[in-house]
Amino acid sequence: MATAGHAAATTAPARSATLADRDAGRDAFVMLRIAFAVAPIAFGIDKFFNVLTDWPQYLAGWVDDLMPGSAQDFMYAVGAIEIVAGVLVAVRPRYGAPVVAAWLAGIIFTLLTGPGYYDVAIEESERRIHGPRPEAERGDAIPLR
Repeated sequence: MATAGHAAATTAPARSATLADRDAGRDAFVMLRIAFAVAPIAFGIDKFFNVLTDWPQYLAGWVDDLMPGSAQDFMYAVGAIEIVAGVLVAVRPRYGAPVVAAWLAGIIFTLLTGPGYYDVAIEESERRIHGPRPEAERGDAIPLR
């Protein structure tokens, strides 16, 4: 004779985490949260090593004249701030998101007032408005209608 507790445990349906059972909205949220935390950290670290690009070339001349030290010295400070912003997004997204948004606005302003990187400024402004678009990075973007 089975007890009531044992019968309830055996009749409960097994939950499987199949792809169809997953919440797409939650998955998208998690992916974006990870992307907006990892990207500033990765780019901030690269400001110290210049592996992805030569970061000081993107600095507007007036910013370089305004700040003490060289453009690379300024990029070290930028890298540290980006790392902190990425960690802040990962730990406290409510506070980190406005910091990253303001930071992206500063990047856009610097690119627009700098040495002809207007295309990069437009891409940054699109990223600020719409978020990252991996299909655009791969080259198979969906055309606008």
